[in-house]
Amino acid sequence: MSLTISGIFGLEGKVALVTGGGRGLGKSIAEGFLAAGAAKVYIASRDIEALEATAKEISPEGKCVAIQANLAHLEGVKALAAEIASREEKLHILVNNSGTAWGAPMKDFPESGWDKTFTLNLKSPFYLTGELRELLSNGGTHEDPSRVINIGSIAGEVATSLGAYPYGLSKGAIHQLTQMQALEFADDHITSNAIAPGRFPSKMTEYVMDDKERYAKEVEGIPLKRWGRDEDIAGTALFLAGASGSFITGAIIPVDGGSRLKRG
Repeated sequence: MSLTISGIFGLEGKVALVTGGGRGLGKSIAEGFLAAGAAKVYIASRDIEALEATAKEISPEGKCVAIQANLAHLEGVKALAAEIASREEKLHILVNNSGTAWGAPMKDFPESGWDKTFTLNLKSPFYLTGELRELLSNGGTHEDPSRVINIGSIAGEVATSLGAYPYGLSKGAIHQLTQMQALEFADDHITSNAIAPGRFPSKMTEYVMDDKERYAKEVEGIPLKRWGRDEDIAGTALFLAGASGSFITGAIIPVDGGSRLKRG
């Protein structure tokens, strides 16, 4: 058997769903899948304008499809799963990327912030994956399983809270859920892995990027002395989604420039 780059990393014929795909990490992942030859990449979030702009930008030929979905509620999760099921008989890749954060002192931490963070970061991926399990099983085979890729965070691996308590706790929980799914889904020909990013430009990190002094201090604290780039997250997701990742399940892969090594 001769190895080729397209054979190792190609996604020809594959159908993917990336939640939170309109911007940030989700957009980078969706674009990477399309560059690898995916047949169709659905992107979903509440912001339909951002979704449609991204879909047009990264796939003028129409391979990227925007679906408006409110994943902050179980009804929205089920509606998204039903919409995908109405369009596809098989789903090969599910990326649970939608998420949020909330920071406040522990004593005064609002219950609404706690609930919102855990709902979007943990509850919704749990239910969405369950709703789509049959489609994922339909898309997987013994040699080429379907893939669930959960976007966690190094915040789920270190003790530093930065005041965003439910964020780190929910991301630690999604890492644990990833491993539970890996065991439970194996017989259905589905793998489950998580990517744990460090600092990347996103809506959630704008407050750091806008503060030049804080940004410089954070960069100095990262062993590789920079934040993540589009290719860092897209490449890791592609590694897990392609043939390269077919024998990997239950892994939590840090993409953080070594930050966790200094903050653990």
